[in-house]
Amino acid sequence: MHLTSPFFLATALLAELGLAVPVQDSPRQRLLDGKPLPAKYRNVENPYQPGYKDPLDKAVDAIGDELDPLPYRNGLGASVLGPWNRERSRQSPDLVRPPSTDHGNLANMRWSFADSHVRIEEGGWTRQTTVRELGTSVELASVNMRLDQGVIRELHWHKEAEWAYVLDGEVRVTAIDYEGGNFIDDLKKGDLWYFPSGVPHSLQGLSTNGTEFLLIFDDGGFSEESTFILTDWLAHTPKSVISKNFNLAPEIFAHIPDGEKYIFQGTQPGSIEEEKPTGKNVKKSKYNFTHRFLDQEPKKTSGGEVRIADSKNFPISKTIAAAHVTIEPGAIREMHWHPNADEWNFFLKGRGRITIFASEGTARTFDYVPGDVGIVPRNMGHFVENIGDEPIEMLEVFRADEFRDFSLFQWMGETPKKMVVDHLFADDPASGEIFWEKVKNADKDEVTLPDGDPAAPATAWADLK
Repeated sequence: MHLTSPFFLATALLAELGLAVPVQDSPRQRLLDGKPLPAKYRNVENPYQPGYKDPLDKAVDAIGDELDPLPYRNGLGASVLGPWNRERSRQSPDLVRPPSTDHGNLANMRWSFADSHVRIEEGGWTRQTTVRELGTSVELASVNMRLDQGVIRELHWHKEAEWAYVLDGEVRVTAIDYEGGNFIDDLKKGDLWYFPSGVPHSLQGLSTNGTEFLLIFDDGGFSEESTFILTDWLAHTPKSVISKNFNLAPEIFAHIPDGEKYIFQGTQPGSIEEEKPTGKNVKKSKYNFTHRFLDQEPKKTSGGEVRIADSKNFPISKTIAAAHVTIEPGAIREMHWHPNADEWNFFLKGRGRITIFASEGTARTFDYVPGDVGIVPRNMGHFVENIGDEPIEMLEVFRADEFRDFSLFQWMGETPKKMVVDHLFADDPASGEIFWEKVKNADKDEVTLPDGDPAAPATAWADLK
C-alpha cells in the first residue's frame, strides 16, 4: 500500500526535518504556515508533459510548485532542444504554454523593473519604466526610487504631474503651490503624494533605513533625466544674473555646485514644526498634496479588499486615479474593463495571471510577480487571477481623474434575462436558468472567491481535495 495522502506526506516530511531550523519557504515552514507543498513533495501530475490534458486551461503556479514549464498542451507541442531560461519560463508559464483560448497578435503588456537600468547615486538609486522600456505604456511612466536616511532627491519640478506610492520607510515631502503657499508632510508606507505639473518639490528619506517609493507620471514618454533641477539651473545661469536675482554679491555664489546634485546625502532634519519656514511673508498652502491610502477603510469582497483614491477623496489628484487591490489565493479580480484610461498595474506581492481580450478574436495571457509592471489598454476585457499560495497585493493606476470600471457579472444581472439566455444558453436552457439565478441580483464583487473554486490551479491543491 502506498501512503500518498497529504497527512502521511506531511507527517513523514516533518519527521524527516524535525530537528531542522525552519527557514523561509522551507517545506517544513510552508506546512507550519498552512501553505501547500511544492509539487515535488506531493503526489501531483506534472502538467508539462505530452500526455497531460486540461480542457479548462487552469492556472499553474510554476514557481510555487517548482515546475519547469514546457510547450505541451492537450496532446500538442514538443520538448525544447535549444537554449532555455528556466527562471524566466517559471515566471511566465502562460507564455510558454498559453491557454487554448489565447489567439492572435497582441503587443507585450509586461515589464519587470529588474530589467530596468539602475542609476546609482550617493545614498540612493533610481530606475524607470517608460514607453521606451514597455512600448504599450503610452499613458503613464514610472520611476522606482530609493533614498537612505537623510538622503535628498533635490529640489526640482517636472512638466508632468507626479503621483507616488510609498513602498517602505518614511519620507518627507516639501513643495510650494501655485499661489506661493508652502507644504511639508511626513509619509509612511502606503501613503500617497501628488504634485501637479510644474509644482516644485523635494523628497528626503527619514527613517533609519530611509525610504523607497514608486513614482507615476502622466505621460508614458517621461524621462527622469529631463527633470528641472535647482542646482542644474543655477550651474547654467551666469553668476551675475544669480547675483541680481537674489540681490546679493556675486562672491556669495562662488562655491555653489557646478552641476546637478540629483540624489545626495543631506542633514537629518528635525520635526516639521522645527523645520517649517517662518519668514514674514511665508504662508502655508491651502492644498493637501498627500493622502493616507492604506488608512482608508477598504471595501471587503468575497476574495479580498479594494481601496480607491481619485479626485473624489484626494482632490488635488486631477490626472491620476488608483486602486489598491488585495486578491486572496484562489480568488480573481473579476472580469471587467475600464472605459476612461489604460490600466497601468504594479505587483507588490504574490503571483498572478491576466488574460487580455482585445476584440477581433484576440486574447493573450501574461504572468506577473512582485516588481512587474502590466498594461491593459482601455476598454479591453481582462481579469487578474491569483495563481499562487499568498495574497496578491497590487496597484491599478490610471491617467484619469476618477476610477471607473464595468463589471461583466453586474452587466449580466442588469440585462433582461431573455437577452442574456438567448446570447449564451440558447442550446442549453437548463444551464441558462442556473446562470441567471447566480447573476440576477447583479452583485458587484470586485475580487471574487468562487464557492469551492471549481477551476483551481491545475496542481496547487489537486491531491488535497
